[in-house]
Amino acid sequence: MISIISVNAYAWLNACCITLFGKSFDILFAPTLSVTASSAAPAAVNQAIDSIAQNPLALTPEFVTRFEPTSFMFWLEMFGIFACSVSGTILAKYKNFDVFGCILVAMIAAISGPTARDIILDRYPLFWMVNMNYLLIITITSVGFQMFCNPKARHVGGLLKLFDGLALAIFTLIGIQVAQEMGANIPICILLGVLNILFGTVIRDMLCNEIPLVLQREIYVTAAIIGGVLYFAMEGMGITPWIKESCTMITIFVIRMLAVRYDWHFPDVGLMKKQPL
Repeated sequence: MISIISVNAYAWLNACCITLFGKSFDILFAPTLSVTASSAAPAAVNQAIDSIAQNPLALTPEFVTRFEPTSFMFWLEMFGIFACSVSGTILAKYKNFDVFGCILVAMIAAISGPTARDIILDRYPLFWMVNMNYLLIITITSVGFQMFCNPKARHVGGLLKLFDGLALAIFTLIGIQVAQEMGANIPICILLGVLNILFGTVIRDMLCNEIPLVLQREIYVTAAIIGGVLYFAMEGMGITPWIKESCTMITIFVIRMLAVRYDWHFPDVGLMKKQPL
């Protein structure tokens, strides 16, 4: 257990040093690390440090997160985490949760979907366990919105639906791409793209004593499925990746916002006429 914790801590420090200073943790603090390891650290930690030193290439920024910190998709994923945190915080605040309750709901809304996706794909280590930036962004976002957002204001409902739509578009795309990288076929990629956002949304709504959107007649999952089909259709036509990704997210977001604006719902497929109570 100590070895696992030390490896994860080293990975996080190594990525931070590379991002901030352009050098790995080994190069910046090698003398200090060697002295500390030989004099004060327990045997289990010494063994973990020795294994890390023998294989430093395993702990690059790509180990800490799937995307490089300089890439567009990395920041897009961070914005998706931010959007989910905002939607979770707004709903929890509206239900009069306390500070830590709002943070908990925000974390569940932001990371439970991608966690379920990675467990299904057998993709380890889990992203939020080796990169503390995710939990930091969720916490800061939640506390900030609790301080400056009035849950009873008229615009809060629209703000919740806006960030929910943004999270739907971003997380669907990321889920599709992660599943694609792991070698999943097209239907499974689309399914995991939907799960990437749906799982956290369902748990968030249940914690806040709301009927989940997916269990209502909302145009929600349909928007994600249409976006996923469009993604693979454009990929089959050889469309440039950034155009393909942008069109996918825009399509999902626009469909969801139009459904909210014009109150679109699925028709009732029941063949029997309902009798009034």
